[in-house]
Amino acid sequence: MHIVLVEPEIPPNTGNVARLCAATRTTLHLIEPFGFKLDDAQLKRAGMDYWQHVAWHRWKNWTAFTAQLPVAARLWFIESDGPQRYDAVKFAADDYLVFGRETAGLPQQLLAENRERWLRIPMFNAQARSLNLSNCAALVLFEALRQQGFAGEI
Repeated sequence: MHIVLVEPEIPPNTGNVARLCAATRTTLHLIEPFGFKLDDAQLKRAGMDYWQHVAWHRWKNWTAFTAQLPVAARLWFIESDGPQRYDAVKFAADDYLVFGRETAGLPQQLLAENRERWLRIPMFNAQARSLNLSNCAALVLFEALRQQGFAGEI
C-alpha cells in the first residue's frame, strides 16, 4: 500500500503517518510544498525512532509524483463530500491513498477529475468539520489491509 500526503502542513500529523507507515510496511509519499521543514523537532518526535523503518519518497510537486506512477496505479482520494464511503470500495495491495492539506484538503479540480475514486469517511455531527489527518490515514489504511486479510502481519 501507499499513503500520499499532498502538501502536509502540520509536523506531528506527518510524523504520526510515518509511524503508521512503518508499522504497516506502507510506502509514504510526501508532496511539496510542506508547511514545515523535514528536520522539524515535532515531526521527528511524532515519528519517534520509526523514520528509519519507513520507505518514503519526497516529491517536488503533484506532477513529479504522478510522472513516476505505474500505468495501472489506482489512486483513491480521501476527502469530505466524496460520493462513496471508504469502506464501499475494494482496495488492492498496490493502491495509493491520497490525503490533502490539513487546512484546505485536496484541490477541487483534482477531485472533480477523479470523482469515481473520491472517497469520504462518514461524519455523524454536522458541527465537526473533519477528523485529524493521521486518524483518517489510519482508518482507511486499516480497512484496505483488512480487505487483503492483513497479509504480511507478524
